[in-house]
Amino acid sequence: MKYFWSPVLFVLVHVTCTSAIPQLFEAEKYEKDRQLAETYLKQFYKLEDHSTQIMGKFKTYRASGLLSEKIREMQDYFGLRVTGSLDAETLGVMEKPRCGVPDVAEYNHFPRKLKWKQNKLTYRILNYTPDLSHDEVHMAIEKALKVWSDVTPLEFSRINEGQADIMITFGAREHGDYYPFDGPNSILAHAFPPGEGIGGDTHFDEDEDWTMGSNGYNLFIVAAHEFGHALGLAHSQDPGALMYPMYVYTSMKEFRLARDDVNGIQALYGSSNEVHPPPAETPDVCDPYLYFDAVASLRGETLYFKDRFFWRRYSHESTSELVLIKSFWPELPARIHAAYENQKNGLLIVIKGMKYWAIEGYNIMPGYPKSIYKFGIPKYIRKIDATVHIEKTSKTLFFARGQYWSYDEVKQRMDEGYPRRMVDDWPGVPSKLDAAIEHNGYIYFFFKSSQFIFNTSEQRVFAIQRINSLLGC
Repeated sequence: MKYFWSPVLFVLVHVTCTSAIPQLFEAEKYEKDRQLAETYLKQFYKLEDHSTQIMGKFKTYRASGLLSEKIREMQDYFGLRVTGSLDAETLGVMEKPRCGVPDVAEYNHFPRKLKWKQNKLTYRILNYTPDLSHDEVHMAIEKALKVWSDVTPLEFSRINEGQADIMITFGAREHGDYYPFDGPNSILAHAFPPGEGIGGDTHFDEDEDWTMGSNGYNLFIVAAHEFGHALGLAHSQDPGALMYPMYVYTSMKEFRLARDDVNGIQALYGSSNEVHPPPAETPDVCDPYLYFDAVASLRGETLYFKDRFFWRRYSHESTSELVLIKSFWPELPARIHAAYENQKNGLLIVIKGMKYWAIEGYNIMPGYPKSIYKFGIPKYIRKIDATVHIEKTSKTLFFARGQYWSYDEVKQRMDEGYPRRMVDDWPGVPSKLDAAIEHNGYIYFFFKSSQFIFNTSEQRVFAIQRINSLLGC
């Protein structure tokens, strides 16, 4: 007997933006946004009510009835401000690449605990994408399955004929399972949970641009996520987990399962007897020992960097959103050392080791990374501890090894008379720093779990606080 399961989908939802000049075009844009939201919430939160109300002069929506309730559910799931309003931040999350399984547990395609009865599973690749060589497809699939076998007793073997537990195909549009793909940049792939017949089978949309790198869609990452579903896992609310709904590129070399992924798969199949590197951890905003790698402003937000993540926080909000660095800038490294925003040119400068990147919005500027020594920093400095940009003077201060330098952003050169000792000019500030940022005449220095608030007009530290309060803990 053949069992048919609802598939798990990777989806890229996108919206067409229109000109904001005539009000008519504004109305058309918001109508498209409303339609996008309804489509999204129907697919992932089982929206049934269509009633909405436009509030104000096309500036925001406040949904009524079930729509408002479903928006709140979605906002709560992703750690957004729970308002029930279809604001820009909520729409931004709806536009991101993601998997198509519903996020709310009671609407999950996996209503009960589904798993394979045996630990030795077979897979078969029925056809290949022309985007990659056969060897590349074999490597991506093998590595994606190894992600799960490394931490469980599961074993996978490829067969070239006959019926496998996991049948893998590339197909476009209607491809034989009653769940058609819909062309480029939308549904990326889908998989079926464990079971007989079509159970476990995984299909990739041939209309996508499959790659082994950061361009297009990385086959390894999509396959690893889908195989998680094919083994019985649902979605995770941990933004660092492979089973988080959103697609985020990570190379095979850098990839590590998150603890939440490991806990989930081992709950189904048990743990491996082999020793492997510990799973990747997601930082806890309320960890009493939390410290930041870097802090910077960007277009009205404050970014608090930690490991491979950063928290986004608006100055007028008490809550923050945790996201992966690579979900914004796939080419940036994790665990950066310093960052600052030059408000005059709108560039975010990110530093790690002896390299730095200039970022405009979501784009890394051409020609980067570059050497930090282009700023005039001496060659004996191998790592910058912290940076802070002073908007009023257009000076950027670089801190390292108990010293600091002043860089003139207008003249594009280091000021004379530097370095100077921190102990002489910053009384009460630790000589070893993790991060720094300036705001309204105050400089906030960060070291371990404390922030030192320095009054520049009085040249003194007037308060020391725990950093958790900055992120709503």
